[in-house]
Amino acid sequence: MYRCTSAALLTALVLSAPLAATAQVPRNFPHNALKGTIAFGAPPEVLLNRQPARMAPGVRIRGGDNMLVMSHSIVGQRYTSMYTVDTVGLIKDVWLLRTEELKLPWPKTAAEAARLRFDPIAQTWTKP
Repeated sequence: MYRCTSAALLTALVLSAPLAATAQVPRNFPHNALKGTIAFGAPPEVLLNRQPARMAPGVRIRGGDNMLVMSHSIVGQRYTSMYTVDTVGLIKDVWLLRTEELKLPWPKTAAEAARLRFDPIAQTWTKP
């Protein structure tokens, strides 16, 4: 009887451990990421900071759990996010922000990012 209970408890603990670990891991954003609002239209069309923009063919959209989100599943929704733009001006990566990430001070334009210094370890921006 006790062996079955302890085996079931151990199994539940082992299966839930990866879920607990992923919930606590902070995401690291690249230095060229910018913060903004993105409203998804019919792919590849979006409104980025209320301006029309397009997503790149290989765009990666990551949800709050850092799992990939398909663009067709979030059509008509608006999020505060971090994003990167490729050399042609298409949106390459999007991270839909969690509530604790919304508070991060992050540049909203490339000009603003050029005036600040980025610490990739601490994920913070400071004035030089």
